[in-house]
Amino acid sequence: MASGQPPPGPAAGRNTVVLEGPEGLAVLDTGRHPAHRQAILDLARRLGKPVAAIVNSHWHLDHVSGNPALKAAHPGAKVHASGAIDGAIAGFLAKSAASMREMLAKPGLPAGVASDMRGDLATIANARALRPDAVVAASGAATLAGRSLQLNLARDAATEGDVWIYDPATRIAAVGDLVTLPAPFLDTACVEGWKAALAQVWATPFEMLVPGHGHPMDRAGFARYREAFEHFIACATSARAAGDCTREWTLAVSPLLAASGQDPKRAEAMAAFYVKDVLRPNPSGSRFCRAAGGATGPR
Repeated sequence: MASGQPPPGPAAGRNTVVLEGPEGLAVLDTGRHPAHRQAILDLARRLGKPVAAIVNSHWHLDHVSGNPALKAAHPGAKVHASGAIDGAIAGFLAKSAASMREMLAKPGLPAGVASDMRGDLATIANARALRPDAVVAASGAATLAGRSLQLNLARDAATEGDVWIYDPATRIAAVGDLVTLPAPFLDTACVEGWKAALAQVWATPFEMLVPGHGHPMDRAGFARYREAFEHFIACATSARAAGDCTREWTLAVSPLLAASGQDPKRAEAMAAFYVKDVLRPNPSGSRFCRAAGGATGPR
């Protein structure tokens, strides 16, 4: 298992999982920054094995941007993901690119933010290269890099199509942004689908869970996260004060935040955004939630 070390930023800490098989390496998520994809390439070089398969948990740019570089270095690698990125290419990604170009044209943008935007624009310009070679259309057994895995598809959860891995040999579940810290990333989420996906994860006999953002956790840690998620959604979609919801979320996940080195104040601030700007306007989830009548798109 390897986690890249991208520059710090709003979504820093996204995780990559690398599983070794007899035919090479299976990589879950490839990051946004050059340093992240280089960490994966360096690991493959140290192990003396090719990247044989790439799985994208979802199509947010901080999880898929490294795909072209890894495929260029390892031409035999095939990308496995849901087909949800097609809608994003035609809609949200195009709109996002236009918005970023407008922001870059204005003075005063922090250098790090501007650098990320230019990188995202380059990725969007080549967005067709992010399409999967093998579309994951349903949950089922799969053999990647010669290793037997379970690929699971969660529909209308954190995105329109989230793919997560269960590895029976190690009892590791790698779930992408179905689990994120310091807060659940609800930017493109459908609430009911996300709840259902967490129930499916819990029903799997994993011993270690790797989130999309945050430190790996055991079953007790995941149970804490899931319970906190349920309570946060219930509070955020009620008439209770938004501050109560954010404080309760932060308190409930405080041991997980500490394990991940996350700032509780940042957790509370992010949770406050999702209460006020996402869930209060639309209790079903983000305005990009297809299940709620919208169309999903990446952060």
